[in-house]
Amino acid sequence: MASERDVEAIQQGVRQKYAAVAEGVAGRFAYTTGRAGAEVLGYDADHLVAAPEPLFDAYCGVGNPFALGEIRPGESVLDVGCGGGLDLFVAARLVGPGGRVCGIDLTPEMAARARTNLAAAGIGHAEVRVAAAKAIPYPDGRFDVVTSNGLLNLSPRKEAVFRELHRVLRPGGRLHLADICLADGVPSVDTCSIDAWSQ
Repeated sequence: MASERDVEAIQQGVRQKYAAVAEGVAGRFAYTTGRAGAEVLGYDADHLVAAPEPLFDAYCGVGNPFALGEIRPGESVLDVGCGGGLDLFVAARLVGPGGRVCGIDLTPEMAARARTNLAAAGIGHAEVRVAAAKAIPYPDGRFDVVTSNGLLNLSPRKEAVFRELHRVLRPGGRLHLADICLADGVPSVDTCSIDAWSQ
């Protein structure tokens, strides 16, 4: 288990990496990102057509959390690790004006990017806060659905994150998580590498 000093170093490395991604995702990952990445991951074409181009400039999702189940009009959704806001935009369209969409991101630059993008897209029923997934700034039982797209593999405190996800879900609430899993584990030499944690 990582020490608190290691955890802070890892979080700082993640912040630095994604502060740069907030300026533009091109060339920063080995997989397809941006609009082409969302298309490859199977996002609904109607949402992609409706999304303003700046929502794709920092998009580096690893899966499609909306393929995991229905999100209904009027529901309350939290996106953990919201990045530049594409998943918040999709969730906002799904819940409609009678619903509520909230996002948190560890990186202030990403949170600012998401706020700007959502405002430009005319999304008025969403908010974005700067926060770590291990300390979500919302009360118990607040959300019908929690989504996340590539956040869990960035966290060295996964058990704490899952406790928080459970805490903020209403009874019967749903998790829509897309992430990267390694079947064979990580070589021990990589467990303290900031670069490995911030991919």
